[in-house]
Amino acid sequence: MPTRLVIASVQANPTVGDITGNAALAREAIAEATRLGADVALFSELFLIGYPPEDLALKPAAVRACQNALEQLAKDTAHECAALVTTLWPGPGGRPHNAVALIQGGAVRGVSFKADLPNYGVFDEKRIFAVGDEPGLYEVAGVRLGVPICEDIWGRWPCSVLASRGAEMLLVPNGSPYRRTADDERLDVARARVAETGLPMVYVNQVGGQDELVFDGGSFAMQSDGALCMSLPMFETAVACSTWEKGPAGWRCVSAPQTTWPRGPEEIYRAMVLGLRDYVRKSGFPGVLLGLSGGVDSAISLVVARDALGAENVRAFMLPSRYTSRESLEDAEACATASGVRLDEIPISPAVGAFDEMLKPQFAGLPPDITEENIQARIRGVTLMALSNKFGLMLLTTGNKSEMAVGYATLYGDMCGGYNVLKDIYKVDVYAVSRWRNANTPYGGALAPIPERILTKAPSAELRPDQTDQDSLPPYEELDAILHGLVEEEATLDEIVARGFDGPTVERVQRLLYSSEYKRRQAAPGVKIGGKAFGRDRRYPLVNKFRDKVSG
Repeated sequence: MPTRLVIASVQANPTVGDITGNAALAREAIAEATRLGADVALFSELFLIGYPPEDLALKPAAVRACQNALEQLAKDTAHECAALVTTLWPGPGGRPHNAVALIQGGAVRGVSFKADLPNYGVFDEKRIFAVGDEPGLYEVAGVRLGVPICEDIWGRWPCSVLASRGAEMLLVPNGSPYRRTADDERLDVARARVAETGLPMVYVNQVGGQDELVFDGGSFAMQSDGALCMSLPMFETAVACSTWEKGPAGWRCVSAPQTTWPRGPEEIYRAMVLGLRDYVRKSGFPGVLLGLSGGVDSAISLVVARDALGAENVRAFMLPSRYTSRESLEDAEACATASGVRLDEIPISPAVGAFDEMLKPQFAGLPPDITEENIQARIRGVTLMALSNKFGLMLLTTGNKSEMAVGYATLYGDMCGGYNVLKDIYKVDVYAVSRWRNANTPYGGALAPIPERILTKAPSAELRPDQTDQDSLPPYEELDAILHGLVEEEATLDEIVARGFDGPTVERVQRLLYSSEYKRRQAAPGVKIGGKAFGRDRRYPLVNKFRDKVSG
């Protein structure tokens, strides 16, 4: 009977749709696993097509290409270790299976299918994939390995079935997106399955950005008593081996790497950097540009871009109006200089004057209002888009979740852009992440790249004299707490008022939230950070007459 097994966990960064490139990554990883002495290499979910493929999985040509790539990969690695490779596989009714295949000795030795398809939050798998009957059981080096796929371990029955069929270990490929609480939730679920089955588990997660999702890696292994025995880095690729030995009590990990996972603002910051880096690079852009206003949102966006792409691939533009303060000009320059990013200044006054003159006959006798403010924002948007077109750089938009929630943004103005690293970050967290980055240099940049004055002055759009955000919004600490209740928790207004908030203010925030849905539907994608991001997570009708009310 075998008494030793070495498992290579492949925490890699595939690209959705790049089947040839992903297969090449798999060949390299299998070769590395073999060099490290592995008996089997375990890949993350849907590795050959990339996760999540969404409706790309419904294209027969993509399914055939995955099959061909898998068969060729098996031939190419005939003299390497065995591998559990995940892929699309033909299924009934035109819907493919989410599959895992064992390749060994030059051939595909078996294929099994995901049995529990998630259909909540960002997941839409019941519409795309065919359901598998039960998870796979494979024998490698004489050891029976149960291979449930991702969601298969979030319920009891797939792992219980594998245990009843004689599985000795659970090897789990995953495509689990990042959110603040994900790592703790995964560990809790894994411990529950280990406790129920008495089997140790190796959990491999994808790493990398895909559209609005970031996959944080954080792969791990767990002893049969629930003790964590391996932890791989978050937000980094890795191929790492865990060595297992069999004794009277079953299989036990005797050697594996362990690392400390980031928490709090650091975790958020690293997700922002990875999400932006992969979105830009996988989309084929050479770099990004953004408007730098002298405020905290554009400042932290600039620093993230510098850390993600390098200062040479980032350009910033200050677009002052007659309302822009000298302090904002100085702070923007200091931030760009500290980050090593080129900053150019383009005053918008000539364009504002031209619009004033052009619209003067139509606006005659009408007092200035938000119309004139929005014209300034849209002039900036047109200017930045022109620069984006001319230089071939993707424009970053820099609005945070608090602003987007209540519509404190201008369509075709400051909302212009191809991506937004702050889209799912409330304003209070923008400050927390900014302060963390000022105190740390995770990617080799300067300490304190954001001037302290940016972090202490009152936020302002500077579209009229002496304007601050709190002229029209509650203080951000209050606003964000109310929004968290409405958005993340779907709490009733009475529940939120019971936490100490003013009833009319809560009702007003709810009204702004619902009436701004049409803006969010047209917003750029951005990194998912929390439990319910606008877009994939939270989909409300544009026309919506429902309003909760405060009792009494």
